[in-house]
Amino acid sequence: MAQDEQVLVVQRKVFEEVGAFNGLAMDTQKYLDKLFAPGVPRFMPRPQAEKDPFFKQLIPYVIMTCNGKYLSYVRGKRAGETRLVAKRSLGIGGHINPVDWTLFTAESYKTYLEAVQREVAEEVSVETAYTDKVVALLNDDSNEVGQVHLGIVHLWTLDEPKVNRKEQMITQMGFMSIPELREVRDTMETWSQICFDGLAKMA
Repeated sequence: MAQDEQVLVVQRKVFEEVGAFNGLAMDTQKYLDKLFAPGVPRFMPRPQAEKDPFFKQLIPYVIMTCNGKYLSYVRGKRAGETRLVAKRSLGIGGHINPVDWTLFTAESYKTYLEAVQREVAEEVSVETAYTDKVVALLNDDSNEVGQVHLGIVHLWTLDEPKVNRKEQMITQMGFMSIPELREVRDTMETWSQICFDGLAKMA
């Protein structure tokens, strides 16, 4: 973890004012309106953010689907978050860094969406058209990783299953059916288990 890396955060109290929860919240707009209000999102050093429960790091978590199947992969040993190595994942995404960011304007959410596309493009190459919809907010305060993160779950519906890995840490990547994913649910990271259990609500 780079000592000087800056990551996007909001104060936990903002999340709690809208309505704290554990698991998935499907009424996304009321959270997005508050989380991306001018002056609310900010950047702080990642080493500090990882240890300060008074802040939540905003993490886009992009689930890709095509023809009823969902992209899944296993995080290899080069994964940036060592606590998630060797876990199966349904989500592509990561920390948002201050690249071309305008935090104090009404455009912060638009800038966030552009950052999501950059973040995904660092890990995989999506070689087909798709639609992007924010389908849920994800929170899990049951472990030390979840306590300092808040997931923004995106569902990308792809026209064709054309996705290639770019990051070495992505292994065993492919599109899997619901029954196939159910068989490996126990090997998934916590966020992916939560999302898998809520896939029917995201459609």
